[in-house]
Amino acid sequence: MADPMPGLKTFALTVTVDGGSRWETPSRAGWSHFLEHLVFKGAGEMDSREIVERIEREGGHINAATGHERTAFEVRGLEGSLAMALQVVSDLVLRPTLDADEIEREKDVVAQEIAEAFDTPDDHVFEMAQQMAYPGQALGRPILGSVRALKPAVRETVEAWRAGLYAQDRMVVAVSGAVDAARLTEAVEFRFGAPPSAARTPLPAPATFAGGHAVLKRRIEQANVVFLTPACGTSDPAFPATRLLAEILGGGMASRLFQKAREELGLAYAVDAWFDAYAETGLLGIYAGCAPERAAALAQVCARELADLATNGPTADELARAKAVLAGGLLMSDESPASRAGRAAAQTLIFGAPIPTDVAVARLRAQTIDDVRSAARAAVAGAAATAVLGPVGAHGAGRVFAEALD
Repeated sequence: MADPMPGLKTFALTVTVDGGSRWETPSRAGWSHFLEHLVFKGAGEMDSREIVERIEREGGHINAATGHERTAFEVRGLEGSLAMALQVVSDLVLRPTLDADEIEREKDVVAQEIAEAFDTPDDHVFEMAQQMAYPGQALGRPILGSVRALKPAVRETVEAWRAGLYAQDRMVVAVSGAVDAARLTEAVEFRFGAPPSAARTPLPAPATFAGGHAVLKRRIEQANVVFLTPACGTSDPAFPATRLLAEILGGGMASRLFQKAREELGLAYAVDAWFDAYAETGLLGIYAGCAPERAAALAQVCARELADLATNGPTADELARAKAVLAGGLLMSDESPASRAGRAAAQTLIFGAPIPTDVAVARLRAQTIDDVRSAARAAVAGAAATAVLGPVGAHGAGRVFAEALD
């Protein structure tokens, strides 16, 4: 799909695949992320150096990311270099070399990445909480996977994984910015083939939020805490209200948690809330870094503010501010070709077509106090999933949060 922006001298190309760690079994944990690494080691007639040099010689930038449900390859470049970008990315996803020696070397690189995530408290605590939310499920496993699961990977098995994950019927190509829309379809079909007629690949299994508490002792000064509650999925009518709920609860410096926990009570230096939505489920999350002796009090404040939103809803001023922040973010992101292309590709995979910005903004502005209250009620109705990483004195914070919501 093309999204011309007259007057721009730059473009963004995004190739998004409807596949990530959700399609992995425990014995294949991390293979989607591993594959994303491997394709950059060589593709088509290019070695790893030539892949990036072709992009950077033209003043561009290339990157990729793997998530639970999607994998995305992105090139940002200057006008006139789109054809080259299409060649590079199509070779990456369709014609990677997957050299046996490179596979073994990259296993060591990913092992170091896994170790780095474990050694980073404010990374690892999120993995702990995610596992409690979806225990024994693909959504509960780290996207990076495990060293043990990657060990048996060889060229033949990795190529089979690529052929399934990066299949044409799972892929969307989106370009925004300095693009000739009339010529784009021909160029994409030349590199990627004609668009398939197959429907979207179904999820391997529905996910179920379970809840539970994880703790890990670390000899560090601060405690890292994450509190998760269930939320809706991407296609649920409550999606815009839940986005507003997260913004009101802890989305910025004017949010409830920032003002109460940080500014008024001084319980934490960093505290925020967010909303992650998947196909059929989602998470409302709170993260904070705090002194161990303040973790329990912080947990009570977080639970109390969420419970109040479930009982009374936001004030009219809070709702108006949240609408303005989220609508402003959408409108400002339209000025970035990369944001437009990435959003269009993801929305096409989720909904079948991009959602115009004015439609998304209108949906946000149509939400009421009762809509946000209902989203908060749904969050407090289920079990909480919590994680605390740090000194032992903070380890009870997760249970304090869950008990305060009951």
